Amino acid sequence: MDQSLFSAVDGYIESLFGASDPILEHALKSSDDNGLPEIQISANQGKLLYLLAKLIGAKRILEIGTLGGYSTISLARALPEGGKVVTLEYEPKHAEVASQNLAHAGLADRVQVVVGAALETLPSVESEGPFDMVFIDADKNNYPGYLEWALKLTRPGGLILADNIVRGGAVIDADSDDPMVQGVRRFNELLCDDPRAESLVVQLVGAKGYDGLAIARRV
Repeated sequence: MDQSLFSAVDGYIESLFGASDPILEHALKSSDDNGLPEIQISANQGKLLYLLAKLIGAKRILEIGTLGGYSTISLARALPEGGKVVTLEYEPKHAEVASQNLAHAGLADRVQVVVGAALETLPSVESEGPFDMVFIDADKNNYPGYLEWALKLTRPGGLILADNIVRGGAVIDADSDDPMVQGVRRFNELLCDDPRAESLVVQLVGAKGYDGLAIARRV
């Protein structure tokens, strides 16, 4: 079992369930052309976000971490007429590229891109809630703070998702000096003990390697 096998299986799954998507391919190319880091979710993960949003009938979604808008497109496509995604991005350049990609996808009218440090901008979007779904995929050292806001802003019965929660297995190292590892460890500890959520972490393998996704239902 190695990365080449994980990637090959991901390719097999995409060949069956992920038809060629020029919009998402454009978003990837645009992000690459503008020098954005290649840390966006995979095509299969994007489809998972889309289906989960559809399954709960999400009308209002909060995303923490926009990057080039790849995951944002997947989420916005799941919305019904009148739905809205509010997405928070720290880097102005990333937000600009994402906005361009959303416009190219024909989704600019249903997405609000907010620029700035998320822990500083979250209070300003509180009035947009409550949200049916929150997706966290940003700086891992601040995940504990993002969790508290997600629990505050998600409606009862809504979903909270957090990506990159296993860190290639590094999450089991309590003595790690990596602030991202310590951030997700603290996130996991807070989430599992919080009476406001029913939750678990699912380990994932695929084109993006070995990691995990936290899934929580707001009680």
